[in-house]
Amino acid sequence: MQRLLEERIPGPEFSISQPVRDNILESISQIKGQVVIKVSGENLEVLTDQAQAILAQVKHVDGVESAFIDRDGSLPQLRIDIDRDRAARYGLNVQDIDAVIETAIGGREVGQLWEGERQFPISLRLSDADRDLQRLRTVPVGTASGQTVTLGDVADFTMASGAINISRENAQRVKAVSIFIAGRDMGSVVADMRRQVDATIDLPEGYRIDWSGEFENQQRAMARLGWVVPLSVLIIFVLLFDAFKDVTSAALILANVPLAMIGGILALLLTGIPLSVSAAIGFIALFGQAVLNGVIMLTRFGQLREQGMALYDAVVQGALQRLRTVLMTALLAMFGLLPMATSHAIGAETQKPLAVVVIGGLLSAMLLTLLVLPTLYYWVHRRREQRRGGAAMEVEAV
Repeated sequence: MQRLLEERIPGPEFSISQPVRDNILESISQIKGQVVIKVSGENLEVLTDQAQAILAQVKHVDGVESAFIDRDGSLPQLRIDIDRDRAARYGLNVQDIDAVIETAIGGREVGQLWEGERQFPISLRLSDADRDLQRLRTVPVGTASGQTVTLGDVADFTMASGAINISRENAQRVKAVSIFIAGRDMGSVVADMRRQVDATIDLPEGYRIDWSGEFENQQRAMARLGWVVPLSVLIIFVLLFDAFKDVTSAALILANVPLAMIGGILALLLTGIPLSVSAAIGFIALFGQAVLNGVIMLTRFGQLREQGMALYDAVVQGALQRLRTVLMTALLAMFGLLPMATSHAIGAETQKPLAVVVIGGLLSAMLLTLLVLPTLYYWVHRRREQRRGGAAMEVEAV
């Protein structure tokens, strides 16, 4: 939308925001933006120049939807510089002159007006018509000797531009570049921006760059998932082994996990959604459903074998008998998540990856569980029976 507006209406700068998303992002780094590059230092002009240089480097990186300097801009200001030497010659100090300026421009409370039980402050200041630059220069200032001088005699008046906002962190001034990302995963975009900034930006001594924003939480979450997922798979394997008392059966059930991942990965690729924490959580939920399908299938195969049915017949009949169960479970979950996967409402970007991964993974797991898992089960147990048969023949020969 922003690009369309800029193309159709050249000139003005447009800023499109989502209140819910912006509030969440501001709670992370106190600045609106998925990625925030903060430049810290003392001189505000240097900070502004460095922030503009960083903005020029990162806004063209592939995956950057929009980039801007946070709270940028200027306001006209009246600057009054008191000349201490001239003031001293008239016997005035800075506090005396400040008091006159405060009274003339801001007003000073000189009394109270009571109207019944209501109290109103009485303030003294120049009228709006008299508070222009020329009139302020002629405001009289009384000296200790009884002489009267004007503000223009002891101060210089200039019109200048000043910053709209001066942000501070850790007792230093900060200028921030806010960045929103679309079309690529956040980790890759941040890596490209880091390389670009490190190669082109040379900060003066006493200034530094800090990276913050949503990607920090994503990196921490991904780091935790890096050991949580393998640990979860190990625990699932131990529980399956305890249930089936057979390493082969536990391994066959876990073979459903990569089958489900195929569909989840393809779903992300087809929809153009990058890998995120939400998508990773979707994969974890998908693993549980894939393991459940495998347990249902292998349990039925084992029951039919215990009833004396031949291996091939047990696999075929078991797959057919559990077809309805697997289909109902998968379709129920998919239809339940379909509104999340197709939503474009505010906040959908946090739910959509999870739903897309689960739906895509269940599609592949549903199809492959009914075909690949029975085939693998038949192949493994057939080889086991052949080995047992060969060993029995050797014993008889002996």
